[in-house]
Amino acid sequence: MKRIAFPEVGAEQSPASASLARFAWLSIAAALVTIALKSTAYLITGSVGLLSDAAESLVNLVAAVVALIALRVSIRPADHNHDYGHGKAEYFSAGIEGLLIFVAAAAILVSSVDRFLHPAGLERLGAGIGISAAASVINGVLGVYLIRVGRAHRSVTLTADGKHLITDVWTSAGVIVGVLLVAVTGWQRLDPVVAALVGLNILVTGYRLVSQSVTSLLDAALPAEDLAQIDEVLAGLRTDDVDFVDLRTRESGRHRFVSLTVRVPGAWTVERGHQVADDVERAIAQKLPQTVIQTHLEPHLAHAVAGLPS
Repeated sequence: MKRIAFPEVGAEQSPASASLARFAWLSIAAALVTIALKSTAYLITGSVGLLSDAAESLVNLVAAVVALIALRVSIRPADHNHDYGHGKAEYFSAGIEGLLIFVAAAAILVSSVDRFLHPAGLERLGAGIGISAAASVINGVLGVYLIRVGRAHRSVTLTADGKHLITDVWTSAGVIVGVLLVAVTGWQRLDPVVAALVGLNILVTGYRLVSQSVTSLLDAALPAEDLAQIDEVLAGLRTDDVDFVDLRTRESGRHRFVSLTVRVPGAWTVERGHQVADDVERAIAQKLPQTVIQTHLEPHLAHAVAGLPS
């Protein structure tokens, strides 16, 4: 069995990986600002819709703190009892964020029902809407930025955080529209109806985050686009003498793991077979950076002797 490890496994932390934590700090700072803005918008208007928006920002803050912890753990190199590193810590962050969203959604729905049964007038809607819009701009810009950084560094945590912020932007937009409709129509119960819709929407977001986290923790295979690149590499190296079987893949946070069996003629020398395995590993590593590739050499003749297909 051969192994090629990327630098973050069993080596020093790379500067790129170590710097990911600063993006979590940026998310924490943005969450604090948006909580202050949205809470102010709620206090001056009394809108339960704006309160639901502020509650989701509170979830953003807790999620950002969890993300910071997860990122610090995930960038640790492999040690004596974690041969494959600590990349899966990021999935716990995404899962916890999803569960926190469930809690926030439940609180929003309870508040919505209470306000629907006991409607109350709204005040200073113009100022409240303006403040909420400013907070949404902050979340939108940061959300797009985190998604780009997360995808560039294959960080599940940052990508999930960015997507949550974008969801928060759409939530805020819905709340603002609802509050405007209250101002136009004068129907006070429309405010808690909008808040309830917000709660249901973020429930869907929470479900998706938890579902993705659980799937990844169960060692899901690499995405279809990654598998297609591996198939392309193997197709280019396959010959009448060389074949590849037993391909297995998984991912752990930002890290990919690929294992496969390389079949070569039994009459080949070990050195020649080893060279083919090296070529396979290098080719896959060039296509998919940050990948650990494990290969196992197997002679065709061993199957022929055993009466098995080659």
